[in-house]
Amino acid sequence: MIKLGEMQDLEVAKKTDIGVYLKSEDKEKPEDRVLLPIKQVPAGTKIGDKINVFIYRDSDDRIIATVKRPKIVMGEIAVLKVVEMSRIGAFLNWGLEKDLFLPFKEQIGDIRLNGEYMVGLYIDKSDRLCATMNLFKVLRTDSPYKVNDLVTGTVFSLKRGLGAMVAVDGKYLGLIHEGEILKPLRPGQSVEVRVSNIKEDGKLDLSLKDAPKLQIDKDSEKILKMLIKNKGFLALNDDSRPEEINRILGMSKSSFKKAVGRLMKKSLVIMTKSGIKMLDDDVKQPPVKKTGIRNKRK
Repeated sequence: MIKLGEMQDLEVAKKTDIGVYLKSEDKEKPEDRVLLPIKQVPAGTKIGDKINVFIYRDSDDRIIATVKRPKIVMGEIAVLKVVEMSRIGAFLNWGLEKDLFLPFKEQIGDIRLNGEYMVGLYIDKSDRLCATMNLFKVLRTDSPYKVNDLVTGTVFSLKRGLGAMVAVDGKYLGLIHEGEILKPLRPGQSVEVRVSNIKEDGKLDLSLKDAPKLQIDKDSEKILKMLIKNKGFLALNDDSRPEEINRILGMSKSSFKKAVGRLMKKSLVIMTKSGIKMLDDDVKQPPVKKTGIRNKRK
């Protein structure tokens, strides 16, 4: 089946003066074949050869093939530039001769000429490829990832009380929960995250932190370095405000308490009413047990 909006390998079924006609399988009818214009046909192409092409509609609304890969295909998102505005929508440069239409109803916020916006690709009711800024309806939930996999994503929306919506690898829908965000994020920002959970519907919960055990080790090391820098003392304890902990250490209060607990267990620090104090080496050494036996002089 020839799929609109996708890159696919199609077989050369017929050669003509204007190009070659491509098919996806032998059962297809001749009228279902798609033209690859002569200027894009690779030299030496023969009937039966397979060519990797993108399928879209040309300026006359005819389905046509191109060997060019556009800046966006079905199931992906991309940042595209507005090159023309009209009463019914905007037109975006996606790397093909015919610009991509962004209908007015699919726009979010103010759209300006020469502005760049993150969009996805969909097929409208008239079987035409269009852009949308509503990325929830184009991002997929069938990712191949497992919990604790490290992935790269792009922030595309910030929702108060929820968190940052992320397009993982430009294809899959994920969320960084608000409580995980210690530094401001912005739409369009690239982030390296860890898959912390995979929901039943396939959506990804994402974390800016490492796996819990490794994260505690990293946070503990960070606190130790800060203690050394501040001559063995930090004016932070269990009563400190989360904002103060984040300002000084760049971590949440929960992470702070876990890391300090790890350091206290290793007898590296103590917690006082005024703050955390680094223990001296002689304090950390266990006392030598007396055996009651004296060395005899020779």
